[in-house]
Amino acid sequence: MRQVYEYHPVIGYRFIPHLKARIAHEGGGYLLKTNEAGFRSERQFSRARTPGVRRALIFGDSFTAGDAVSNQERYSDLLEHRVADLETYNFGVSSTGTDQQYLVWREFAQDIEHDAVIIAVFVENVRRIVARYRPHKDASGRERLYAKPYFTLAGTRLQLHQVPPPAEPISFDELPAQDQAAVDTGGRFPALRGLVTALGAREVIQRLIRYQPLPAYDSPGSTGWQLMRAILRQWIAELDMPVVLMPLPLPQHLDEVCDPGPYQARFAEVAAETGCALHDPLPALLAYERTQRRAFRWETDIHYTPAGHRAIADSLVPVLERLLASRD
Repeated sequence: MRQVYEYHPVIGYRFIPHLKARIAHEGGGYLLKTNEAGFRSERQFSRARTPGVRRALIFGDSFTAGDAVSNQERYSDLLEHRVADLETYNFGVSSTGTDQQYLVWREFAQDIEHDAVIIAVFVENVRRIVARYRPHKDASGRERLYAKPYFTLAGTRLQLHQVPPPAEPISFDELPAQDQAAVDTGGRFPALRGLVTALGAREVIQRLIRYQPLPAYDSPGSTGWQLMRAILRQWIAELDMPVVLMPLPLPQHLDEVCDPGPYQARFAEVAAETGCALHDPLPALLAYERTQRRAFRWETDIHYTPAGHRAIADSLVPVLERLLASRD
């Protein structure tokens, strides 16, 4: 198994810099290329803007980093062809939470000149930010637990912990008892993915799934949402350029088997509090025919196909154009 990540003392890990690798995948494989900073990009990240070109910085997890597609097929790269005089810097890091993505901003991006910032939050991140350990496969393909940086709330103040995180993976049994509850294994998502793969029947899923997959969004007072809200508020407050906050839906939301209303309400609240631009792509995605929507993700992998990235890019274009025009 090809190792594509290396340890980082603040974020936990990043892509290995200057990497070029072909990654096996159900779609036939994809090309992963990184720059000297350790992010997937065809270009180096320079501090100064390119003369005559506007720049957007984009943050997120694997749905933004582009798992399962080559660099040029990602929504970030497609935006460059759809918005005039735009270049994008994609700081996405697979399998990270919004807490780690905020640290990516602080560690790598805050001194880079830019005209806009897009914070893409795969809505499952509300689980990841309360975790202190997450499972990843090591170089041999064995699943181990890796420590991650995390924040807690002391009143309204964020406190950062576990930086630097321990570099060596451990097993669940090696964890102190008080930390075993702080392991995020994806909750009910692995079972759901297995069920979808085995049965491939939307009707079966509709019969079996009668729950809110992310209950942390049900109440503005929930622990997970309070932490997410605090991270986003602090991050956006540190940005002096226009910000687009973009929640990315679960596959279940695209399949219309669970209610997106709770997460939509929470992100609308934080956008109103911070004054940032909220872009919810779900309505635009639901405007496609059901068979088209199903083609936005792979057969067994929930990540976006090239068609999914195109749909996200298309939904973002008018939002980004309005935001950039406000600076002209």
